[in-house]
Amino acid sequence: MKLHYIGIIKNEQKPGVELVAEKELSAYSRFTKNNYGEFMTMFAKTVAERTRPGQRQDVEEQDYTFHAYARSEGVCGIIISDHQYPGLVAHQLLSKVMDEFLSAHPRSAWAQGQTQTMPELKEYLTKYQDPHQADSIMKIQRELDETKIVLHKTIESVLQRGEKIDDLVSKSDGLSQQSKMFYTQAKKQNSCCVLM
Repeated sequence: MKLHYIGIIKNEQKPGVELVAEKELSAYSRFTKNNYGEFMTMFAKTVAERTRPGQRQDVEEQDYTFHAYARSEGVCGIIISDHQYPGLVAHQLLSKVMDEFLSAHPRSAWAQGQTQTMPELKEYLTKYQDPHQADSIMKIQRELDETKIVLHKTIESVLQRGEKIDDLVSKSDGLSQQSKMFYTQAKKQNSCCVLM
């Protein structure tokens, strides 16, 4: 699970304008980083242009999923991730980023398509690489799964212990039967040979 891109694009008219973006390109070689960065920007603009205000959508292209959330203010948030990244977490992050952007940057600051700064995007791109740590619901779900595994192991060991106890009980019953037989046979043997 990996996040590659978080950006906000002005999508009121075509072509869309990238207002602010942060990209994670460390997985690519020095020679191809720029190409991948341009690919992400181009496709993010295309997805933003095709996302209507108030709409959320996920678009799959090659090895990537584009999560989009367009607002009625004329901007669209885009997150690019791999296919395994949970959509719920991506859209929660999009809502958070869009709210913070619109509260920090009035419309007059970006209405003409001026590039903005938002240093929080780099932090979010790093923090949300592991969606289990970033999303409290997924974190709780993972903890529940781990607890369930431990409980299954504990139940199995208790059942095995119960089987061992049952074996010991049956062996002790058998030993008790044998000792009673030995006692009665010894008594018979001793009764025929009484010394006076």
